[in-house]
Amino acid sequence: MTEGDLTGRRVLVTGATGRIGSVLVRHLNELGALVTTLSNQADPDLKADRVLVGDTRAEADVANALEGVEYVVHLAAIAHRDAGTPYDVYSTNVVSTFNVLAQAGAAGIRRAVVASSINAYGVPMNHHDVAPAYFPLDERIPVDIDDWYSLSKQNDENTARMACRHWGINVVSLRFPHVHSPEALLGQSEWYRKDPVQGMREGWAYLDSRDAARVIELGLTRPVEGAHVVFAAASTTNAPYRTEELLEAFAPRVPKLRRFVGREVPMDLTVARTLLGFQASYELDLPTLNLPAGST
Repeated sequence: MTEGDLTGRRVLVTGATGRIGSVLVRHLNELGALVTTLSNQADPDLKADRVLVGDTRAEADVANALEGVEYVVHLAAIAHRDAGTPYDVYSTNVVSTFNVLAQAGAAGIRRAVVASSINAYGVPMNHHDVAPAYFPLDERIPVDIDDWYSLSKQNDENTARMACRHWGINVVSLRFPHVHSPEALLGQSEWYRKDPVQGMREGWAYLDSRDAARVIELGLTRPVEGAHVVFAAASTTNAPYRTEELLEAFAPRVPKLRRFVGREVPMDLTVARTLLGFQASYELDLPTLNLPAGST
């Protein structure tokens, strides 16, 4: 398979009406893919070759959606710890991922991309006074989970490894940071300007929705074998301060494995570059300000 080779290929996108899904469907349409969508609600603005409304937890709905499919993108999930009861968030996410990957693997589909999350390592939503084990964040960072959403994303990655081992389906699990439109990301940047400590556990990382669509495309089309976890983010932070100053102020006891230049994101993006050939194209053009004196 060569990069970008999706013309005429049928791709299932679950969660297609969501923030990433709606942008991805447009992107895949532009690439000439035949897109099947499976969402839990109708959206009159959603344009795809085959539009389905159903539940990714339901065996029959997923089996119907997988008809004729060659590639799967699984985005459907309850996307936050507080967007439902702990039972609903955890059970919805893990059952959906298992159902989609198990049926895809059993059907002989050989490539899937799953939306994991930066929260899969547990620290960002942790209720305790914890910090990352080190910076830059990477795919091997120790896990410290105390919430059901983060646990669901960690177990989604486990499901991907199981499905790969059992059925031979190659899966890329993308650990997304905050993904949104440029306007919303600018709003978050203003929040971090006023209260930068809020972004420390995520390394002030972000990704434009258009770049999320692009990295998903690469996850489908690059010659990747096995089950892989990949951090995907912009190369700069969403805070208008120098990264070294932010870390010194808000994570002074966290080991730094290297130094950071300017607003460089304290996240190791090597796997995204080497495995998928991905580098973000849409980055915020922010001024670099001096961190106010006394910031802690």
